[in-house]
Amino acid sequence: MRERQVGKPLTAFHSSALEAGYNGASATEGLPMYQPQVSADVIWPPTDLWSDEPPMESDWHRKQMQLLIDALEGHWCDRQDFYCSGNLTIYYSLTQRKSEDFRGPDFFVVLGCERRERRSWTVWEEGGRLPNVIAEILSDSTAEVDRGLKKQIYQDVLRVPEYFWFDPQSGELCGFHLVEGRYVPLEVDEQGRLWSAQLGLYFGVYEGRLRLVTGEGEVIPTPTERAQQERERAEQERERAEVAERQAQSESLRAEQERQRAEQAEAQAQRLAERLRSLGVDPQT
Repeated sequence: MRERQVGKPLTAFHSSALEAGYNGASATEGLPMYQPQVSADVIWPPTDLWSDEPPMESDWHRKQMQLLIDALEGHWCDRQDFYCSGNLTIYYSLTQRKSEDFRGPDFFVVLGCERRERRSWTVWEEGGRLPNVIAEILSDSTAEVDRGLKKQIYQDVLRVPEYFWFDPQSGELCGFHLVEGRYVPLEVDEQGRLWSAQLGLYFGVYEGRLRLVTGEGEVIPTPTERAQQERERAEQERERAEVAERQAQSESLRAEQERQRAEQAEAQAQRLAERLRSLGVDPQT
Protein backbone atom coordinates (compact mmCIF):
# COMPACT_ATOMS: atom_id res chain seq x y z
CA MET A 1 0.00 0.00 0.00
CA ARG A 2 1.40 3.40 -0.97
CA GLU A 3 2.41 5.62 1.93
CA ARG A 4 1.00 9.14 2.03
CA GLN A 5 3.63 11.76 1.28
CA VAL A 6 1.98 14.77 2.88
CA GLY A 7 -0.79 14.92 5.44
CA LYS A 8 -4.25 13.73 4.42
CA PRO A 9 -4.78 14.21 0.69
CA LEU A 10 -7.85 15.68 -0.87
CA THR A 11 -9.91 13.50 -3.19
CA ALA A 12 -11.77 14.04 -6.38
CA PHE A 13 -15.36 14.64 -5.30
CA HIS A 14 -17.28 15.72 -2.20
CA SER A 15 -18.63 12.66 -0.38
CA SER A 16 -21.85 14.41 0.68
CA ALA A 17 -23.18 13.88 -2.82
CA LEU A 18 -22.66 10.15 -2.44
CA GLU A 19 -24.16 10.05 1.03
CA ALA A 20 -27.26 11.79 -0.33
CA GLY A 21 -27.36 9.52 -3.39
CA TYR A 22 -28.18 10.53 -6.94
CA ASN A 23 -31.46 12.40 -7.10
CA GLY A 24 -31.46 14.52 -10.23
CA ALA A 25 -30.23 18.08 -9.76
CA SER A 26 -30.21 17.67 -5.98
CA ALA A 27 -27.30 15.24 -6.26
CA THR A 28 -24.85 18.09 -6.58
CA GLU A 29 -26.29 20.32 -3.88
CA GLY A 30 -23.54 21.23 -1.46
CA LEU A 31 -20.79 20.33 -3.91
CA PRO A 32 -18.02 22.94 -4.07
CA MET A 33 -18.08 24.72 -7.42
CA TYR A 34 -14.54 25.18 -8.61
CA GLN A 35 -13.46 28.80 -8.96
CA PRO A 36 -10.25 29.23 -10.99
CA GLN A 37 -9.31 32.52 -9.33
CA VAL A 38 -6.45 31.91 -6.91
CA SER A 39 -6.24 34.31 -4.00
CA ALA A 40 -2.83 35.27 -2.70
CA ASP A 41 -4.25 35.02 0.84
CA VAL A 42 -5.12 31.35 0.53
CA ILE A 43 -2.60 28.82 1.78
CA TRP A 44 -3.03 25.99 -0.68
CA PRO A 45 -2.20 22.38 0.17
CA PRO A 46 0.92 20.79 -1.28
CA THR A 47 0.85 20.32 -5.02
CA ASP A 48 2.62 16.96 -5.09
CA LEU A 49 -0.51 15.04 -4.10
CA TRP A 50 -0.67 11.39 -5.08
CA SER A 51 -3.59 9.99 -6.99
CA ASP A 52 -5.90 8.17 -4.59
CA GLU A 53 -7.78 5.76 -6.86
CA PRO A 54 -8.40 2.03 -6.30
CA PRO A 55 -7.37 -0.45 -8.99
CA MET A 56 -9.72 -0.76 -11.94
CA GLU A 57 -12.44 -3.39 -11.75
CA SER A 58 -10.89 -5.89 -14.15
CA ASP A 59 -7.97 -6.48 -16.47
CA TRP A 60 -10.34 -5.76 -19.35
CA HIS A 61 -11.16 -2.29 -17.99
CA ARG A 62 -7.49 -1.57 -17.32
CA LYS A 63 -6.49 -2.60 -20.84
CA GLN A 64 -9.34 -0.57 -22.34
CA MET A 65 -8.23 2.53 -20.44
CA GLN A 66 -4.60 2.05 -21.47
CA LEU A 67 -5.61 1.45 -25.08
CA LEU A 68 -7.20 4.92 -25.28
CA ILE A 69 -4.26 6.60 -23.53
CA ASP A 70 -1.62 4.89 -25.67
CA ALA A 71 -3.51 5.56 -28.90
CA LEU A 72 -3.93 9.29 -28.24
CA GLU A 73 -0.37 9.77 -26.99
CA GLY A 74 0.97 7.97 -30.05
CA HIS A 75 -1.30 9.88 -32.43
CA TRP A 76 -0.26 13.20 -30.89
CA CYS A 77 3.38 12.22 -30.42
CA ASP A 78 4.56 15.55 -31.85
CA ARG A 79 2.33 17.65 -29.58
CA GLN A 80 3.41 18.96 -26.19
CA ASP A 81 0.22 20.82 -25.25
CA PHE A 82 -2.03 18.17 -23.74
CA TYR A 83 -2.30 15.62 -20.96
CA CYS A 84 -4.25 12.39 -20.98
CA SER A 85 -4.57 9.79 -18.27
CA GLY A 86 -7.04 7.50 -16.57
CA ASN A 87 -8.12 6.32 -13.13
CA LEU A 88 -6.25 9.32 -11.74
CA THR A 89 -7.55 11.62 -9.02
CA ILE A 90 -8.58 15.15 -9.99
CA TYR A 91 -8.04 17.51 -7.05
CA TYR A 92 -10.05 20.67 -7.60
CA SER A 93 -11.28 22.09 -4.27
CA LEU A 94 -10.09 22.70 -0.73
CA THR A 95 -13.37 21.26 0.59
CA GLN A 96 -13.03 17.90 -1.10
CA ARG A 97 -13.20 14.88 1.18
CA LYS A 98 -12.37 11.21 0.97
CA SER A 99 -14.95 8.95 -0.68
CA GLU A 100 -14.10 5.37 -1.58
CA ASP A 101 -17.31 5.16 -3.64
CA PHE A 102 -16.34 7.79 -6.19
CA ARG A 103 -13.45 7.13 -8.53
CA GLY A 104 -11.55 9.39 -10.88
CA PRO A 105 -12.40 9.27 -14.59
CA ASP A 106 -11.44 6.13 -16.48
CA PHE A 107 -10.04 8.33 -19.27
CA PHE A 108 -9.66 12.08 -19.52
CA VAL A 109 -7.87 14.65 -21.66
CA VAL A 110 -6.80 18.17 -20.75
CA LEU A 111 -5.84 20.51 -23.58
CA GLY A 112 -3.55 23.54 -23.50
CA CYS A 113 -1.24 22.28 -20.77
CA GLU A 114 2.30 20.98 -20.49
CA ARG A 115 2.76 17.37 -21.53
CA ARG A 116 4.52 15.64 -18.66
CA GLU A 117 3.99 12.87 -16.13
CA ARG A 118 1.92 13.66 -13.04
CA ARG A 119 1.00 11.99 -9.74
CA SER A 120 -2.51 13.43 -9.93
CA TRP A 121 -4.32 16.30 -11.63
CA THR A 122 -4.22 19.21 -9.18
CA VAL A 123 -6.29 22.02 -10.65
CA TRP A 124 -4.79 24.94 -8.72
CA GLU A 125 -1.32 23.85 -9.85
CA GLU A 126 -2.49 23.67 -13.48
CA GLY A 127 -3.73 27.23 -13.90
CA GLY A 128 -7.34 26.26 -13.25
CA ARG A 129 -7.49 23.82 -16.14
CA LEU A 130 -10.03 21.01 -15.96
CA PRO A 131 -10.59 18.11 -18.36
CA ASN A 132 -11.87 18.90 -21.83
CA VAL A 133 -12.99 15.32 -22.42
CA ILE A 134 -13.92 12.50 -20.06
CA ALA A 135 -14.86 8.92 -20.92
CA GLU A 136 -16.10 6.29 -18.50
CA ILE A 137 -16.08 2.53 -19.10
CA LEU A 138 -19.23 1.16 -17.48
CA SER A 139 -19.38 -1.94 -15.31
CA ASP A 140 -22.07 -3.55 -13.17
CA SER A 141 -20.82 -1.71 -10.10
CA THR A 142 -20.27 1.72 -11.69
CA ALA A 143 -22.92 2.08 -14.41
CA GLU A 144 -25.52 3.79 -12.23
CA VAL A 145 -23.02 6.32 -10.87
CA ASP A 146 -21.43 6.92 -14.30
CA ARG A 147 -24.84 7.59 -15.90
CA GLY A 148 -26.14 9.62 -12.98
CA LEU A 149 -24.00 11.25 -10.33
CA LYS A 150 -20.80 11.52 -12.36
CA LYS A 151 -22.67 12.95 -15.35
CA GLN A 152 -24.24 15.52 -13.03
CA ILE A 153 -20.88 16.46 -11.50
CA TYR A 154 -19.11 16.67 -14.86
CA GLN A 155 -21.89 18.95 -16.09
CA ASP A 156 -22.53 21.16 -13.06
CA VAL A 157 -19.28 21.17 -11.09
CA LEU A 158 -16.36 20.48 -13.41
CA ARG A 159 -18.12 21.82 -16.54
CA VAL A 160 -16.43 19.23 -18.75
CA PRO A 161 -17.15 20.17 -22.40
CA GLU A 162 -17.59 16.56 -23.55
CA TYR A 163 -18.54 13.41 -21.67
CA PHE A 164 -18.72 9.88 -23.12
CA TRP A 165 -19.50 6.49 -21.69
CA PHE A 166 -19.16 2.99 -23.13
CA ASP A 167 -20.85 -0.17 -21.90
CA PRO A 168 -18.71 -3.13 -23.04
CA GLN A 169 -21.47 -5.63 -22.24
CA SER A 170 -24.18 -4.07 -24.42
CA GLY A 171 -21.95 -2.09 -26.78
CA GLU A 172 -23.77 1.12 -25.83
CA LEU A 173 -21.81 4.27 -26.66
CA CYS A 174 -23.22 7.61 -25.51
CA GLY A 175 -21.79 11.09 -25.65
CA PHE A 176 -22.75 14.58 -24.53
CA HIS A 177 -21.47 18.08 -25.12
CA LEU A 178 -21.98 21.07 -22.89
CA VAL A 179 -24.36 23.66 -24.33
CA GLU A 180 -25.21 26.66 -22.15
CA GLY A 181 -24.30 24.72 -19.04
CA ARG A 182 -26.33 21.59 -19.86
CA TYR A 183 -25.33 18.30 -21.46
CA VAL A 184 -26.90 17.74 -24.88
CA PRO A 185 -26.66 14.23 -26.40
CA LEU A 186 -24.38 13.78 -29.39
CA GLU A 187 -25.78 12.00 -32.44
CA VAL A 188 -24.03 8.91 -33.77
CA ASP A 189 -23.07 8.83 -37.44
CA GLU A 190 -23.87 6.04 -39.91
CA GLN A 191 -21.00 3.95 -38.53
CA GLY A 192 -22.24 4.35 -34.96
CA ARG A 193 -19.41 6.72 -34.03
CA LEU A 194 -19.51 9.90 -31.96
CA TRP A 195 -17.54 12.97 -32.95
CA SER A 196 -15.42 14.72 -30.34
CA ALA A 197 -14.98 18.33 -31.40
CA GLN A 198 -12.50 18.81 -28.55
CA LEU A 199 -10.18 16.08 -29.85
CA GLY A 200 -11.02 16.36 -33.54
CA LEU A 201 -11.51 12.58 -33.48
CA TYR A 202 -14.31 10.04 -33.33
CA PHE A 203 -15.07 7.59 -30.56
CA GLY A 204 -16.15 4.28 -32.10
CA VAL A 205 -16.54 0.64 -31.12
CA TYR A 206 -14.40 -1.86 -33.04
CA GLU A 207 -14.10 -5.54 -32.14
CA GLY A 208 -15.75 -4.84 -28.79
CA ARG A 209 -13.31 -2.10 -27.79
CA LEU A 210 -13.77 1.66 -27.56
CA ARG A 211 -11.36 3.20 -30.03
CA LEU A 212 -10.31 6.63 -31.23
CA VAL A 213 -10.83 7.12 -34.96
CA THR A 214 -9.54 9.79 -37.33
CA GLY A 215 -11.87 11.96 -39.39
CA GLU A 216 -10.90 9.81 -42.38
CA GLY A 217 -12.17 6.70 -40.60
CA GLU A 218 -8.82 5.15 -39.62
CA VAL A 219 -8.77 3.45 -36.24
CA ILE A 220 -5.85 5.01 -34.38
CA PRO A 221 -3.39 2.28 -33.38
CA THR A 222 -1.42 2.24 -30.18
CA PRO A 223 2.38 2.37 -30.53
CA THR A 224 2.43 -1.39 -29.90
CA GLU A 225 -0.18 -1.97 -32.59
CA ARG A 226 1.64 0.38 -34.94
CA ALA A 227 4.91 -1.50 -34.37
CA GLN A 228 3.10 -4.76 -35.05
CA GLN A 229 1.63 -3.29 -38.23
CA GLU A 230 5.10 -2.18 -39.29
CA ARG A 231 6.46 -5.67 -38.62
CA GLU A 232 3.62 -7.19 -40.63
CA ARG A 233 4.20 -4.73 -43.49
CA ALA A 234 7.93 -5.47 -43.41
CA GLU A 235 7.20 -9.21 -43.45
CA GLN A 236 4.80 -8.74 -46.37
CA GLU A 237 7.42 -6.71 -48.22
CA ARG A 238 10.00 -9.40 -47.52
CA GLU A 239 7.64 -12.08 -48.81
CA ARG A 240 6.84 -10.02 -51.91
CA ALA A 241 10.57 -9.51 -52.52
CA GLU A 242 11.18 -13.23 -52.16
CA VAL A 243 8.34 -14.01 -54.61
CA ALA A 244 9.72 -11.44 -57.06
CA GLU A 245 13.21 -12.92 -56.68
CA ARG A 246 11.91 -16.42 -57.31
CA GLN A 247 9.99 -15.19 -60.35
CA ALA A 248 13.11 -13.44 -61.66
CA GLN A 249 15.17 -16.58 -61.12
CA SER A 250 12.49 -18.64 -62.86
CA GLU A 251 12.44 -16.22 -65.81
CA SER A 252 16.23 -16.31 -65.97
CA LEU A 253 16.19 -20.10 -65.93
CA ARG A 254 13.59 -20.22 -68.70
CA ALA A 255 15.63 -17.76 -70.75
CA GLU A 256 18.77 -19.86 -70.24
CA GLN A 257 16.91 -23.01 -71.23
CA GLU A 258 15.57 -21.31 -74.37
CA ARG A 259 19.09 -20.12 -75.23
CA GLN A 260 20.47 -23.62 -74.79
CA ARG A 261 17.67 -25.11 -76.90
CA ALA A 262 18.35 -22.54 -79.61
CA GLU A 263 22.08 -23.32 -79.54
CA GLN A 264 21.38 -27.04 -79.70
CA ALA A 265 18.99 -26.56 -82.63
CA GLU A 266 21.57 -24.41 -84.42
CA ALA A 267 24.32 -27.00 -83.83
CA GLN A 268 22.06 -29.77 -85.06
CA ALA A 269 21.21 -27.79 -88.20
CA GLN A 270 24.90 -27.19 -88.88
CA ARG A 271 25.68 -30.90 -88.49
CA LEU A 272 22.87 -31.79 -90.86
CA ALA A 273 24.07 -29.26 -93.42
CA GLU A 274 27.62 -30.63 -93.25
CA ARG A 275 26.31 -34.17 -93.67
CA LEU A 276 24.31 -33.15 -96.74
CA ARG A 277 27.31 -31.40 -98.26
CA SER A 278 29.46 -34.50 -97.66
CA LEU A 279 26.90 -36.41 -99.72
CA GLY A 280 27.06 -33.83 -102.49
CA VAL A 281 23.74 -32.27 -101.62
CA ASP A 282 23.38 -28.54 -101.32
CA PRO A 283 21.55 -27.94 -98.01
CA GLN A 284 20.20 -24.64 -99.38
CA THR A 285 18.21 -26.38 -102.15
